[in-house]
Amino acid sequence: MDKTGGTLAEYVPDAHQIVIEGQRHARITGVVDVESFHEEEAAILTEAGMLVLSGEQLKLTRLDPDSGQVVVDGRILSLEYEQPSLKRSLFGRRKG
Repeated sequence: MDKTGGTLAEYVPDAHQIVIEGQRHARITGVVDVESFHEEEAAILTEAGMLVLSGEQLKLTRLDPDSGQVVVDGRILSLEYEQPSLKRSLFGRRKG
């Protein structure tokens, strides 16, 4: 149970980790894909969902698809998981 009285979803695998050192270095494991990467923002698909990392002068210094690890250097300002978009089925789109 979380502090609001609801239950927490247990979909986040143990293999997914984020380690940030001094706001300048982030090591992310459990990476499935890097959707986009720019100097100010990176969209990284992890086993726990889409992770958006924002910052300044970001550099992708390591990308290891075999181990699912990414290392980002630069000034890290924020990390946020995006909510998955709910896709409606064909039946859900039909108007009665």
